Amino acid sequence: MNAGEPADDLAHLVSRAIDGDQAAWNSIVDRFGGRVWAICRAHRLSQADAADVFQQTWLRVLEHLDSLRDPDRLGAWIGTTCRHEALAAIRRAKRSQPVGDPDLLDRSAAPADDPDASILIADRNAELWSAFGLLSLRCQEVLRALVVDVPEGRPSYELAAAALGIPIGSLGPTRGRCLSQLRGYLTEGIADANAAS
Repeated sequence: MNAGEPADDLAHLVSRAIDGDQAAWNSIVDRFGGRVWAICRAHRLSQADAADVFQQTWLRVLEHLDSLRDPDRLGAWIGTTCRHEALAAIRRAKRSQPVGDPDLLDRSAAPADDPDASILIADRNAELWSAFGLLSLRCQEVLRALVVDVPEGRPSYELAAAALGIPIGSLGPTRGRCLSQLRGYLTEGIADANAAS
């Protein structure tokens, strides 16, 4: 990136990539590559299918980058594109699934010793905590009381309401609104942009 250019200026980055700037394209792939791999893994694709979906996703993004109406939603668009490609790969695999090979039938769908698992989990956690930090202080307090800092078992709404000083009846709806806002930050890619800045 050029000196003085904001790190999270996706519109400028997209514009440069459309103009053929390889460094801008590489920056987009670096920024959103972890999300693409995580979506591939979430669909439990085989290593080969995940690699194909990864490549196909970036090919689709490259083919249609100039038609992106809102570059600030690039992360969400890439995620949606990857999900479509993953589902297409799953449909193709179902149509051509071999039968009669006992080695294939005994194969684990998600190996426990996956070398990418710890990287994907760390990437997911970093994105989640980045989005969590964008929430209002009140939402952070409510979610900590009801989700994050909950001892084993179910959260106690009575204890949380008393600790937060709010009526117990408003705790559930507040929790729902806060989770919805957090989900929005994650699906819109706002957490990614915030982490990169």
